[in-house]
Amino acid sequence: MNWIDHKIYLEIYPPKEFNFEECLVFLSRSNQEVLFQIKERSVYKLIKVNESLILCKIDCINDCIMIEFPITLPPVQNRQKIAEYIWEWFDLEQDLGEFYQVASQDKVLESLAHKYYGLRIMCIPDLFEALVWAITGQQINLTFAYTLKKRFVEQYGESLTFEGETFWLFPSFKKIASINLDDLRKLQFTTRKAEYIIDIAKAMTNGELTKELLLQKKDDQQIKKSLMMIRGIGAWTADYVMMKCLHCPNSFPVADVGLHNALKNLLDLEKKPTIEEIEEYATGWEGWKAYATFYLWRSLYDKNI
Repeated sequence: MNWIDHKIYLEIYPPKEFNFEECLVFLSRSNQEVLFQIKERSVYKLIKVNESLILCKIDCINDCIMIEFPITLPPVQNRQKIAEYIWEWFDLEQDLGEFYQVASQDKVLESLAHKYYGLRIMCIPDLFEALVWAITGQQINLTFAYTLKKRFVEQYGESLTFEGETFWLFPSFKKIASINLDDLRKLQFTTRKAEYIIDIAKAMTNGELTKELLLQKKDDQQIKKSLMMIRGIGAWTADYVMMKCLHCPNSFPVADVGLHNALKNLLDLEKKPTIEEIEEYATGWEGWKAYATFYLWRSLYDKNI
């Protein structure tokens, strides 16, 4: 990680393949988003470090990420943790040079890689948040998924108010482990999803399920198998969590509707491709299927810009 602590602000030096504006396009995809706010090309995000709630203002100036603290200046050990969080959120550890090499020789990815050069997978560093978000989004449209997330966060998350605006944190697994099914049903979660979410919160509270344990597995297949042993987590959810939280660049949510629509649009197909056809397209994406998927998802937002 390449960064400097200037005490009153932090500077993070991302790899050369980084485009903050492209990342903002993805972050701006829903006006229902509750876990950060974008104002005048700055991202305001509340982060919890060592029990302290810290509001961060994130900008990019001259290819350098600047992090300021509008409310209170965190102590030095907390500033290190904030830099690590932002580095992970923007997936800056990933060397995209090889991905662009792969994309340059692929008929599907070539134009996307050129068009969205510097776009990074916008990650979800917190495992509980990644799992809950993936489960929330199962078999419903994105708009309703965001509505559910907003209700969940505003009901159970911590918050901080600054200049009349409220900034929210995703609820902790310990908090959710102590609630009951009816609490989530009132927010319009299905009984099944409520069960899955509370069970995961309990497993994380007693230490059975942690990000560290998953990352200790010897390969992606082992990680996926471990995730799919959890009730409520099928192949798509496991791949999504591996892609967005566990930084597995080859995870591939092949059954994803957005992926199918993006390929249909991009290749001007009469109907959505089959799983077999998608796997055929993906033969050239080995090692980088997560990034290929993310760039295809990004193409879906062009019509909204």
